[in-house]
Amino acid sequence: MKIKWLGHSCFKITEGDYSIVIDPYNPLMFPRLEKYTVSANQIICSHNHEDHNFKKAVTLIQTSKENPFKIDTLTTYHDDSKGSTRGLMTIHILEVNGIKIAHLGDIGCELEEDQIQKLWGLDFLMIPVGGYYTINAETAKRLIDRIKPKTVIPMHYRGELFGFPVLATLDDFTKFYKKNEITYLKFNEIDLENKLTTKVLVFNIARS
Repeated sequence: MKIKWLGHSCFKITEGDYSIVIDPYNPLMFPRLEKYTVSANQIICSHNHEDHNFKKAVTLIQTSKENPFKIDTLTTYHDDSKGSTRGLMTIHILEVNGIKIAHLGDIGCELEEDQIQKLWGLDFLMIPVGGYYTINAETAKRLIDRIKPKTVIPMHYRGELFGFPVLATLDDFTKFYKKNEITYLKFNEIDLENKLTTKVLVFNIARS
């Protein structure tokens, strides 16, 4: 299985000949990121904001192959006022060949205990850490400690040349971990042929 980070909260997950893109964004919203082109067999979105639901960025590939991913969802909120500010938000849980991944979208609140239980046993947790529009780094760490995933993939933060100015930087999140618990990739894609032991996995991203 391969995981590729396309920037912001957008990932492409591939198993064999089947691929899924999660939360594609409008590249015009992030002028410092290279304009990405991506194709996939399926698109899933956490909510209907243009930085998470820009389906025009993805070329859909029709296939007769069966979807190898089992996909479950949880409904939560984009804010800490039960959706009254920014609406509802969908968490997607993907499972394939014994690997379980959850993408928390733009979650803006704590999770209920029954939702936490449904997220136990995750191999990878994709979680926003930049704050302002979502939970901040401190709340993200608190959720991580409750969910207990094997590896965390931070997203929706501000980098040196990308991300909304109001977002916090990655350092505001990684400060909660020891240096030997974090793996910084040189590229924006990883092939999961072997089990990872790192607690935090940080993808690199192309910039222009």
